[in-house]
Amino acid sequence: MSTPSPTPVRPLGFAAALATVVANIVGTGVFVTLGLQVQQITDGFTLLALWGIGGLIAMAGALSYGELAAAIRGSGGEYRFLSRIYSRGIGTIAGWVSIAVGFAASVAVAAMAIGEYAGPLVGIPAEPLGLLVIVAVTGVHLLAPATGGRVQVAVTTLKVLLILAFIVAGLTSGAESGLSFTPSSDSLVQIASGPFAISLIFVSYAYSGFNAAAYFQGEVADAERTVPRSLVVGTMLVTLLYVGLIWIFLRTTPIAYLNGQSEVGAIAAGQIFGEQGGRIMSGVIALLLVSTVSAMTLAGPRVIEVMAEDLPPLRALAQRNAAGAPSRAVLLQGALAVAFVLTRSFEGVLTYAGFTLTLFALLAVLGVIVLRYREPDLPRPYRTWGYPWTPLFFGAFSLWTVVVVIRDRPMEAIGGAVTLGIGALVTWLVEESRTEQRKTDPGESGVRR
Repeated sequence: MSTPSPTPVRPLGFAAALATVVANIVGTGVFVTLGLQVQQITDGFTLLALWGIGGLIAMAGALSYGELAAAIRGSGGEYRFLSRIYSRGIGTIAGWVSIAVGFAASVAVAAMAIGEYAGPLVGIPAEPLGLLVIVAVTGVHLLAPATGGRVQVAVTTLKVLLILAFIVAGLTSGAESGLSFTPSSDSLVQIASGPFAISLIFVSYAYSGFNAAAYFQGEVADAERTVPRSLVVGTMLVTLLYVGLIWIFLRTTPIAYLNGQSEVGAIAAGQIFGEQGGRIMSGVIALLLVSTVSAMTLAGPRVIEVMAEDLPPLRALAQRNAAGAPSRAVLLQGALAVAFVLTRSFEGVLTYAGFTLTLFALLAVLGVIVLRYREPDLPRPYRTWGYPWTPLFFGAFSLWTVVVVIRDRPMEAIGGAVTLGIGALVTWLVEESRTEQRKTDPGESGVRR
C-alpha cells in the first residue's frame, strides 16, 4: 500500500553518495565509445588527450555542481537548481530532460550494452537480456532506500577493483598494438577538428554521472558537505580510471580491431587474456554495467518524486511504499527505459542523450555565476574552487561541442529539440493546471526552497 512521502530520514552517507557518483559515471561510455572515436581519430596522444580533457571538463562541472548542491538544498538536481536560478518553467523542462534522457535513456543504453556483452555468454538475445536487467534492478530499488544504498556501495567497490585489475593485467600481458602516445604535429590538428568535438560529446556522456549525488541529496546525511565531496572525489577517481583504461585498450589492441566496434572491452580482453579470457571479461564488464543501471535507478526516481511533490498534476508519482521507496517514480523510470531499449538504436540514443544532457549541464554550471550575482548573501557551505574560471571553462567546452553537433549531426540536434518541445508542452500543461488550482486554492505555492 502506498503512503504520502514522509519526512526524509537521510539514510545515505558519504560512501553511498560516492559510490553512486562513481557508478553513474563508470558505465557504458568507457566500454563502447572508443570504437566510434577511432573511426576518425587515429593519433594515440589525441585519443588520450580526449579522455583527459573530458575528465577536466567533468571536474569543472563537479566543482560547480558542488556549490549549487550546498546552496540550494534538497533532491532534484537540475530541476531544483534551474527553477531557483532561472524560472520554474525552465526547471520543469530540465526535470523532464533529466527523467527522460539523463536517467531512462542512460539506463537503456547501459542495458543494451549488457545484452551485447553478456547475451552470447548466457544464450539469451541481447534485447531480452537488457530488458530483464532493467526489470530486476527496478525490483531491487522498490526496497528500502538504505538497502539500495548498501547494494550500490558493494557493486561499485567491485567495479573499481575489477577495473584496476584489468589495467594491471594489461600492463603485464605483453600485448602491444604499436600505437605511439608521443605528441606529434598531427596531434594538434586532430584536437582542433570537428571529429574531436563530436568525440568529446561521447566522452562527456561517459563522464555525465559526475552530478549524480545532487539528484538525491535530500536523503544524504550532512548533504551540504557530503554531496560536494562525493562529486569532486568521485569525478577525480573516475578520471584516473578512465585514462588508465583507455590507455590499456589502445596499448594492447590495434585500432583496426576497435574501429566501429561496440564491445571494446571484450576485444581488448581477448588481446590480453586470450579468447577464453575475453569471454570471461565480457561477463565481468556486463556485471560492472549492472552497477551503472542500479546507480541510475537510485538517483533518477528522486527527480520524478521531487517534481511530483511540487507539481499538483503529478503528485501521485511522489508516493512512497511501505519500505520508504518512491515506488511509482521507480516504476515510471523503468518503463521509460524499457521503451528506449525497444527502439533498438544504440548509437542514436547515445548521441542524442549526450547532446541533450550537455545543454542543461551548461545552464546549471553557468547558473553558479548567475546565482552569485543575484543572491550574493545566500549561505554557501562550499564554494567552487577557481571561480569564475572553473564554470567558464566548463561552459566554453560545452558550448563548442553543442555548436559542432548542431552543424555536423543535425538529426541528433533535432532529437534534442523535440525533447525540449515535449518538455515545454509538459510545462505548459502543468502551469495551466496550477492556474486552475489557484482559483480554488489560493494557498498553492511554487517550487519549494
